[in-house]
Amino acid sequence: MTDPLAKALARPTPDAPLISPSILSADFARLGEEIRAIDEAGADWIHIDVMDGHFVPNITIGPAVVKALRPHTAKPFDVHLMISPVDVYLEAFAAAGADIITVHPEAGPHIHRTVQAIKALGKRAGVVLNPGTPAKMLDYLIDDVDLVLVMSVNPGFGGQRFISSQLRKIEAIRKMIDKTGRPIHLEVDGGVDLTTAGACVAAGADVLVAGTASFRGGPAQYAANIAALKGTG
Repeated sequence: MTDPLAKALARPTPDAPLISPSILSADFARLGEEIRAIDEAGADWIHIDVMDGHFVPNITIGPAVVKALRPHTAKPFDVHLMISPVDVYLEAFAAAGADIITVHPEAGPHIHRTVQAIKALGKRAGVVLNPGTPAKMLDYLIDDVDLVLVMSVNPGFGGQRFISSQLRKIEAIRKMIDKTGRPIHLEVDGGVDLTTAGACVAAGADVLVAGTASFRGGPAQYAANIAALKGTG
């Protein structure tokens, strides 16, 4: 029998990027309804940005909210931890319902150990590279991760402008991934819209995090927004 989660996490065809709408752009007063709506509109994953006001200059949500949201969709929870120290919270977010947990190398003293801890919890492990973090950071990690997330804005706030220099980084990481022969996702987050999505996919990305571009116009528009983003490949 096919594992539905494994199928949902599988790499897409080259011309159809997965779309992971960031709930940072959703209406927080009706977050459960928003997640159900974006699910029904065709979202592949649900991107959850966790910020602590310390590692990044903003505060969002914790594991209790992730747990409360879990019953609203069966889609994979793509949980991006922008918190430091990160290791002490891995188990809580895994228990809350995260399927993918992505962490920054700068958020703890031993990124390889953090990746091992995520995988020991039975979750997919991702590493996030900020705009100033080089692709070379992955040299001794690439064989252990399930996902690489390239930040095309500096983390902390939604609605920022895409940093075009990150396209070269995406290209470099795609070459690294292809050399491994492993099904590692390459995700991009920050300023992804109809103008920039095509360039990200052309550079090698197969997952697009889109907050404003997904949630623009309200629930009646979500399906069209996601379809348009998928069509940029």
